[in-house]
Amino acid sequence: MKKALVTGGSRGIGAAICRALARDGWKVYINYNESGDKARALAEETGGVAVWADVSDEAAVRAMFDAVGDVDLLVSNAGIAHAELVQDLSEADWRRLFAVNTDGAFHAVRAAVPGMIRRKRGNIIIITSVCGVWGSSCETAYSATKGALIAMAKSLFKELGPSGIRVNAIAPGVIDTDMTACFSAEEKAAMAADTPLGRIGTPEDVAELAAFLASDRASFITGQIIGCDGGFAL
Repeated sequence: MKKALVTGGSRGIGAAICRALARDGWKVYINYNESGDKARALAEETGGVAVWADVSDEAAVRAMFDAVGDVDLLVSNAGIAHAELVQDLSEADWRRLFAVNTDGAFHAVRAAVPGMIRRKRGNIIIITSVCGVWGSSCETAYSATKGALIAMAKSLFKELGPSGIRVNAIAPGVIDTDMTACFSAEEKAAMAADTPLGRIGTPEDVAELAAFLASDRASFITGQIIGCDGGFAL
């Protein structure tokens, strides 16, 4: 059975991806930091394994991969959001966003890649955001972290392709998760109205795209930044 590790897999988009991969026959390792109960419940539901690591901590990520072993698929999904005017943004908040969103992806990729290179196969999916493509007012730091992930994916697929490793990124738009819970019903309705498909997205919308990219049906797809936003960013 092929093994997948999903960072930030205990809730939201990550949990939906774990469910979709398990449905498709993957053994899924569900990374979590603070949501241990949710991760363990999801592991019981999917036949997966809950594994702890704060992705911003390189040593913790390496220990996690030492415990899990080689994986066929890494989904780098763990992330946090923060909205604030740039002049009010603290140095600590800027650094924390990069530590989790960008450094976290780097730590996971660097830990996963040696086994993939050794076996001459592997698949990496990086979850970024439309904010990383187009930017977002009051989310300068968040957008910067997600833009960095896009540049990372565009570089990695060239570097790792000769070793048989595919790398793609998914850029979700407005998705109904904990990250959007701060918006009122009226604000969500306005965002849905600004989306050509007339609704905001669900975690399952992103998960189905990830499941496709993880499958052999996408065996000749690499280096792509694929929007999953209902046309919101176009």
